[in-house]
Amino acid sequence: MTSQIRNTPSSEQIRRAPKVLLHDHLDGGLRPGTIVELAQETGYSGLPETDPGKLGVWFREAADSGSLERYLETFAHTCAVMQTREALVRVAAECAEDLAGDGVVYAEVRYAPEQHLERGLTLEEVVEAVNEGFREGERRARENGHRVRVGALLTAMRHAARSLEIAELANRYRDMGVVGFDIAGAEAGFPPTRHLDAFEYLKRENNHFTIHAGEAFGLPSIWQALQWCGADRLGHGVRIIDDIEVAQDGSVTLGRLASYVRDKRVPLELCPSSNLQTGAADSYAEHPIGLLRRLHFRVTVNTDNRLMSGTSMSGEFEHLVDAFGYSLDDLQWFSVNAMKSAFIPFDERLAMINDVIKPGYAELKSEWLFQQTASTRGSSEDQV
Repeated sequence: MTSQIRNTPSSEQIRRAPKVLLHDHLDGGLRPGTIVELAQETGYSGLPETDPGKLGVWFREAADSGSLERYLETFAHTCAVMQTREALVRVAAECAEDLAGDGVVYAEVRYAPEQHLERGLTLEEVVEAVNEGFREGERRARENGHRVRVGALLTAMRHAARSLEIAELANRYRDMGVVGFDIAGAEAGFPPTRHLDAFEYLKRENNHFTIHAGEAFGLPSIWQALQWCGADRLGHGVRIIDDIEVAQDGSVTLGRLASYVRDKRVPLELCPSSNLQTGAADSYAEHPIGLLRRLHFRVTVNTDNRLMSGTSMSGEFEHLVDAFGYSLDDLQWFSVNAMKSAFIPFDERLAMINDVIKPGYAELKSEWLFQQTASTRGSSEDQV
């Protein structure tokens, strides 16, 4: 289809489009300048670069190895400067500000409280500091004419043994800024079934959780996350493509697991740029998101780690528009999918879709149509 038919957005329209983000790590989205300043304030001397510009480049290059394990190593530096209440408040506030400035209207940002205890903070103090930061960032965003709502996902590390404790923490701060639970870290050798007690507890409490699965490992990880653990969403889930066969004539056959994921409308928290860095895809054009969207899986688009991937929600959407020719209608579809899959109450999700997301895209589509009409009229007048 031509751009006259498909309302292909400009970069500026993508930035203004109301976006929803479900998979973003707090310790993966710091501003390089903030890292440098916090390192100076806390006496951390392990940074590979002290110039903010060079440090940002270092993070992206270090994460660009094609290995999930190497990618995860970069977090040692960000976590090192997030060990005080003041640092956590600042990082969380800047996170909310940055997302709002990028047109994100709703976000669920995850972090592992157990990774911020080195300077004496308790788990509760970590959660309260981050929640305070998110509320401060939302306030600053409103002052700048933006709106954003940020919910926290408390993450347990899959190689550690504190998942039940973190799940109980997530339940304690439920309705106080925390909207759910997650496990993260290297998949290989650390299956989600090691944390069944945490998932059983959350299910008894009718609480929400997502699980990092199907990023670097594969179908067994996805199967366990869904069938043994009962995950509401799949963190990444990109390897579900391994259960989909595309024949030379273009016909598609779904395996039993892929069919289940699609039929049950299990949300996939896909993170294209991050997937390229960790080797889950070779290019944006070859990313499974194209096929999964065409097959109507419950696909969502996410950033994962904005610092390490040098990305944003607008950046992710731009890559997909370039690779697949997506229109404003497609971007709205991704955004509504994500909002439907959020861990806040149904009526609040519905209000965001009907009062914020759909009107926002309708305005952009009307603007696009006006521009196309004006351009066509101008061309016609030039020929007179």
